[in-house]
Amino acid sequence: MSSGILKRTEIEGRGRGLVASQPLKAGEIVLRDSPILLYSALPFINQSSSVYCSHCFRTLSSSSSSSSSCSHNHVFCSQNCLSSALASSHSPWLCQAFSRLRDSAPLLLEQPVEQQVQARFLVAAYNLALYSPSQFQILLSLEGAPDATDTATAQFLHSLLISSLFPPPSTPPVPFSLELTAALLAKDKLNAFGLMEPCSSSHNNSGQQRSVRAYGIYPNASFFNHDCLPNACRFDYVDSAPDRNTDIVVRMIHDVPQGREICLSYFPVNENYASRQRRLMEDYGFTCHCDRCEVEANWSDHENDDDEDLVQEGEEEELMDEDDHDQDQMGSSKGQGDTDFPHAYFFLRYMCDRENCGGTLAPLPPKDDGTTASNILECNVCGNLKDDQMIDASGAEDEHSMDD
Repeated sequence: MSSGILKRTEIEGRGRGLVASQPLKAGEIVLRDSPILLYSALPFINQSSSVYCSHCFRTLSSSSSSSSSCSHNHVFCSQNCLSSALASSHSPWLCQAFSRLRDSAPLLLEQPVEQQVQARFLVAAYNLALYSPSQFQILLSLEGAPDATDTATAQFLHSLLISSLFPPPSTPPVPFSLELTAALLAKDKLNAFGLMEPCSSSHNNSGQQRSVRAYGIYPNASFFNHDCLPNACRFDYVDSAPDRNTDIVVRMIHDVPQGREICLSYFPVNENYASRQRRLMEDYGFTCHCDRCEVEANWSDHENDDDEDLVQEGEEEELMDEDDHDQDQMGSSKGQGDTDFPHAYFFLRYMCDRENCGGTLAPLPPKDDGTTASNILECNVCGNLKDDQMIDASGAEDEHSMDD
């Protein structure tokens, strides 16, 4: 990938990544990416009871009479969506495959939901190889090599799927071998983005995290590396976008100069040091050495940071020690190994304060002239909007109180 905004490059110690080809402004859209593969995150239950469209994954309205279904009772939000699905990814073979797995594979239904979802992915990937060999090759080119866990899972799922579903309707471009199945599982683990269910007040009141409604493989977005204090975040508008609703949009959180790597956080930014490192190792196989982690690793009490409040208290103390710190230094100091990076300022300005949300705020795209930054920040989880000027006023009041 190379464009006027981002350039794919090899980054020492981090593999392939995306860097800014020019100075980037807060709120600027740096990528809009469409999936080459989508699959449901739901277990193999009766598909007719699904709450999401089987093609675009919009939420189905319980009162709507416009929904349609295919011959195997996979539900779609409209006849147009069904027609679009049948002309592309929802081939007769894939449709039949999911139905056979649901109805005639009790061994799979006894497995954890994770393995049921992995079976969904493999069927979708096999189907991709049949109807779009070029996109299947893109999938195989993404990062990810199978480990022992992938191989063990592949042995079970490959035997089950091959015995239940094949032969395929035509000769695939590559043999569906055990080795290919293991390789596909590794690609999925490192590159899939979750499309979340809608954020509702019930989640906020109960403290429950939202579930994933579907997963997608996005060929360009897959090259964003992780940072625990990212300079960009991704948005999806599955239920609200009028078209291409499964695209993901990546926007800048703050200004960055040309040549800076553009990074996302792979999970909510407010997780503590121990939790972040554990998740990154278990899910992605690496230890994070970003500026934030380098600071928190040296905190004398980080071994006891399972309490999120303790982490944020330490970050606030760090900010108090930074007298007269220029807020604009956030964009210019990131990535320079600066251990005085103002973590607490990031939390104050760019973390959603809605209860139990955990989302990250990014400005809306720049105004009509393309250079004037928007004062309105949007949460990438709940969609809440916040006036940036109100944040500045709040921060100034806090500083004044501390000086007193």
